[in-house]
Formats: sequence, C-alpha cells, structure tokens
Amino acid sequence: MSVSLLTSLVLALSWTTNLGTFLIRRGKSGAVQEINEANGTNGGPQEFGNGVDGPHQGRTPRMEAAGAESVEMEQIRRMMAAEEASLRGGWFERIINFYERWLRRAFAHPVVLGGLCAILIVVSYFSYKALGSDLLPAMDEGGFILDYVTPPGSSLQETNRMVSHMEQIVRTLPEVESTSRRTGLQLGLAAVTEANTGDISVKLKDQRSRAVEEIIADVRAKVTAAEPAVDVDFHQVLEDMIGDLTGDPKPIMIRLYSDDVDALKQWAPRVADTIGGIYIKQKKPVVDVDDGIGSTTSGPAVVFTVDPVRAAKAGFTTDQLTMVTSAIVDGEPATTPVVVNDRPYVVRVRYPKQSRSSLEAMRNALLVNSNGGTATLGAVADISELPGQIEVMRDNLQRDVVVAARLEGLDLGTGVAAVQKAVNDLKPPPSIRVEYAGTYKEQQKSFRELVTVLLLALVLVFVVLLLEFRAFSAPLAILSSAVLSTSGVFFALLLTRTTFNVSSFMGLIMVIGIVAKNGILLLDANQKFRAVGFTAEEALVQAGRRRLRPIVMTAMAAVAGMLPLSLAIGAGSQMLQPLAIAVIGGILISMILSLVITPAMEFFMTRKSELVVEA
Repeated sequence: MSVSLLTSLVLALSWTTNLGTFLIRRGKSGAVQEINEANGTNGGPQEFGNGVDGPHQGRTPRMEAAGAESVEMEQIRRMMAAEEASLRGGWFERIINFYERWLRRAFAHPVVLGGLCAILIVVSYFSYKALGSDLLPAMDEGGFILDYVTPPGSSLQETNRMVSHMEQIVRTLPEVESTSRRTGLQLGLAAVTEANTGDISVKLKDQRSRAVEEIIADVRAKVTAAEPAVDVDFHQVLEDMIGDLTGDPKPIMIRLYSDDVDALKQWAPRVADTIGGIYIKQKKPVVDVDDGIGSTTSGPAVVFTVDPVRAAKAGFTTDQLTMVTSAIVDGEPATTPVVVNDRPYVVRVRYPKQSRSSLEAMRNALLVNSNGGTATLGAVADISELPGQIEVMRDNLQRDVVVAARLEGLDLGTGVAAVQKAVNDLKPPPSIRVEYAGTYKEQQKSFRELVTVLLLALVLVFVVLLLEFRAFSAPLAILSSAVLSTSGVFFALLLTRTTFNVSSFMGLIMVIGIVAKNGILLLDANQKFRAVGFTAEEALVQAGRRRLRPIVMTAMAAVAGMLPLSLAIGAGSQMLQPLAIAVIGGILISMILSLVITPAMEFFMTRKSELVVEA
C-alpha cells in the first residue's frame, strides 16, 4: 500500500498535470486565436502609447514591490471571482449556501457544537459496545473438518465402524460434494495420535442454498444423535490451521492449573458442563465442549508383575517373560525380515487371538522354557488391568487440564464474556488457577498491538501536519474531525451487523489517514485567504465554499472504489469486507465533520490571536 501511494503521488505530480495542461491548451487554443483576431492583436504584450519606454521606466524598487503586490492581489481577486462564478447556479449553489449558513451557526454557538460532539462520542461508544468482536471475519470456505474422538480404548475396527456411520450421515446431505477420512491420524502438527482419533474432511458444492455454518449445525445434530459416544469438533480449514499453528486450536480454551490431580479431574467436567449449559437468546451457543479428561485418557492397561522366585523354579528369566508378554500384547518382530521384490518387510509374531482375548486367556497361555519344560503365564506372573490414565499435560512446568469449546451463532467477545461469568459463578477453589486462552487470547493480543499502531498513526499524522502548517491549531483541528470520523466506522459495522475484528480495526486506522486529507484541502485554502487579508471567520467560510466540491467528490470516489469489496464480490473478499465497510462509514461521516468540525476548531483556536492583534 505504501508503494502504491508513493507511485500515485509521483503520477499525480507529473503525468496528471502534464496531461491536463495538454488537453486544456488543445481545447482553448482555437478560442484564444479567435479572440486575438477579433481584437486585431497577435496575442503578445500591448504597446504603451504614453511616450515612455515601458511601464517600469523611472520607478523605484519600493514602487515595484508595491506594484507586484497589487498585481498579485488583483490576480487572487480575479481567481476568486472566477471560482465564485463557477459556484453559482443550479442545485449546487443551494447546497453551498445551506452549508455556509450552518457553518456560520457553528462559529456562533460553540457550546452547542461541543454538546453535539459529546453526544456523538457517547453514541459511538454504545455502538461499539453493541458490536460483537472476533479475531477474523466470518468466512465460508466451502468446506469443513470434522475431528472425532471415540471412547478411550476403542479398537481401530470399532472406531472404523462408528466413523463409517458418521461419514454416511455426512454424505446424505445434498450440499456435500465429497469427503475424505483418516482414522488414527488428524490434520495438524501432531505426529502421533491414538487409534480412536481422526478427522473427516468435507468439501461442499459451490452452488448451494445454505451457508457452511448452517450445514455444520445440521451435521452436528445428526452425528451427536446417531453416535452419542463420539466426541466431535467442527471447524473450517483455515480456522483449524491457524489454531494448530498458534497452539490454541479452539476459540474458547479454559486452562485449569493445579498440582492436585484429583481436583483437576473433579473440576474440569464441572466447568465443561457449566459452559455447555449457557443460554443466550434461548439458544446454546457453546458447542463441541471438551472437558479435557476424556480426550486425553488412554485405553486400559494390562500390567504383568513377574514373580522372580516362581519364574526361576519354572525355568524362565525375567527377560524371557518380558518378551513373551510383549508378543502377547503387541507382537515381537521376527529376526529375519520377509523379502518381496527385493524389498524387506518386518514381520511381527504374535500369540493367537484366543490366547489374548481376556485376562483369563492370558493367564492360561502355555509357555515352554529352553529345557522343554512348560508352565502357564499365570503360574509365573500376576496379571491385572488398570483403567485408562489421563495424559500428563504441563504448561510452563505446571500441571493443567484444558476445557475447550466452540461458538455457534455468536461472536467471540460475547461468548467469552458469558463463559467467564459462568466460570466465576462456580467459584473454583484457591488451589485451581483459571486462565483463558485459545482464539480469544490471540484476539486480545492483536487488538493491543493494533491500538499501538493507531496511536502511532495519530502521532505521525500530527507531525506531518505540523510540518505542513507550522502551527498547532491546524493539526489539532484536522485530527479532531479525523478522530470523530471513527464514529462512522462503528455506525457502519452496526448497521451491517458486522463484528469488530482485525480487518475492521485496520479500516479504522486507514480512516485516520484518509480523513486528514480533507482537512488539509480546507485549511490550505484558509491560509491563502488569510494571507490576502480576510478575517478568520470569512477566510474559513470562503475556504469551505470552494473546497466543498473537491472534498465531496474525493470522498464519493473512495466510497465507489470500496463498494465492490464491501459487497464481498470476488474470491477471498469476505476477509476484507469489514475493512471496506469500516472505511466507507468513516469516509461518509467525515464529509460532514471535515467541513464543520475542522473549520470550527480552527476558528476557535485562532480567533483569540486575531483579537489580540487588533487590540
């Protein structure tokens, strides 16, 4: 954008001026020649017939300076007369006269003007509070990802059965074009996953009547009803990738820190049940709730405790029994690989299914020692089963459990506020520290950085204006209307029901720079009129009359350029749609504020100095 602005500046100063001069000269050359022929002259300077050699013969330097000043004044008066003549006639003259009357009223009633500005600030604040907030704009990517976790300990065959049923449900929707499934692996940065996890990638048709959020809600309801034992999580591809890269895969992530594992096991499900039961506008917006316990619990474990005395009597060593138990559960790789087409394949040797189907079958598994003696596994070792264990998760060396969820039909800011209130009402014990992460944490971090950028933009614009006008009144007057113009951003977002996100925040920052241009046009003309000798009020009125048209036309041109983007026309335009809406709202209201607030602030700050000079 910076390169584009610099390029447009160079073209405006070179190409535009030269092309305009060429076209104007070409259009007026014929008219000038006709006037010269009618006057009997050739277009050169007229001869003086007063008997002297020229107009400057016998004049002193002071007289020449006075004459030059008078000539300049005469040229300015002629220019003003020409501009005034161009403003007369038609509906535009009525607009200018209407604007002049209200501008003079603003000069005459500073208290009323300040009150209106205060009302505008208050209304803008409540408009901002009424807006929802998100990290990124809502987009329809034409597909979604369905992550699933079957109950801990589910075999690959059982997981495949449940997921195949879920995939059939997805394929019954008329909007679905194709699906792809992975079992035992998920889309993301995790290299190792359990056999009971995976995802289904769904691609939707381009021509469809329902949005992706509506389709996700429909699939969620059907899948939850058909396979209640499966934990599902729905999200779009870009959202999933951003979550994986940031390490916070869900919008709502509540981290519970405590060294007391039993307290975490007790409070994590309570927090999950509480946020899952939140009602907003008679709906449950918190969906895909994960208590952080079930999804991180492994399957049941089989423990073999070898008795060295009994093993030695039976003729077995501990290492030999370790290999036997491994062959029962996982299988042991054969010493010699199988070679097929010059490619070796490792073969695992495993006990038959009837010898490992239950604990009793394992106890009765027959073992043969090196001397030919036999014994059952239960005779030399005790076999027991432990329930699934929770995966140990630590953040900064602190034990934690993460309760995660997503939002459906609700913006991130409103949803997190409701979740925070519900969790605070639970009153967790002092031994548990609660911290909110996920997309909400990234949003708050981005907003803080953008606030810094906004303040820096205001400072830089102020410095540029200070160098331009060499006074503090003009920069303050311009920035006052520029800051007030941000109210148009909030009004436009509220009217279009667009959330305040990173994209719209960038549009708000752009408005500051765009609106400052209007003030520069106006106060630059004001300086010229003050140099001629106009009073502060009359100079600002005349500057406003002559800069009304260019300010309105440049604003309308900018709005026309942003209109296609605001209508989300084109691929990927939904990402920048809030930016365009914010810029359009700020520009539209700036046409009024720049033409009234800027000259009024300049008048109030400079009229005191004018009174002092007159005194």
